[in-house]
Amino acid sequence: MPFAIGVDHPKREVNIGTLWRSAMCLGAALLFTVGRRYEPTKQRGDTVKAYRHIPLLHFPTWEDYRDHAPFAWTPIGIEIGRDATDLRIFHHPTEAVYILGAEDFGLTNEAAALCKELVVIPSRFCLNVAVAGSIVMYDRATKKRNKEDGRR
Repeated sequence: MPFAIGVDHPKREVNIGTLWRSAMCLGAALLFTVGRRYEPTKQRGDTVKAYRHIPLLHFPTWEDYRDHAPFAWTPIGIEIGRDATDLRIFHHPTEAVYILGAEDFGLTNEAAALCKELVVIPSRFCLNVAVAGSIVMYDRATKKRNKEDGRR
């Protein structure tokens, strides 16, 4: 069950590094950004050198992303401020691309329009982008494991 995770216009490099580490630990095939606003220096949050295991791709625009996106993978937006399915009842597609909003303004309308479905993590307040991505990937792994074990 391959999947990728990306961030729409990320602002902080430490969040990308932390998300990269989680993506490697939780089985992502790749990590990507669209319209990054941070300096692509050493990713301080990537303390396990995830770059040795999975790629981090940078796309300047959503048009560039669309030109290179995995063909049959379902784009899923992770968003707090729109009508969205609760993560607790969400069924992850076999091949997925999870798109997270930026730290300061969430998903752009352009990114949200690409998504086949929007998912919300039930929380009192918005979460850090690396934390939100880690929760979604953990939920995917847990539901996959439960399905394989015959549990719901």
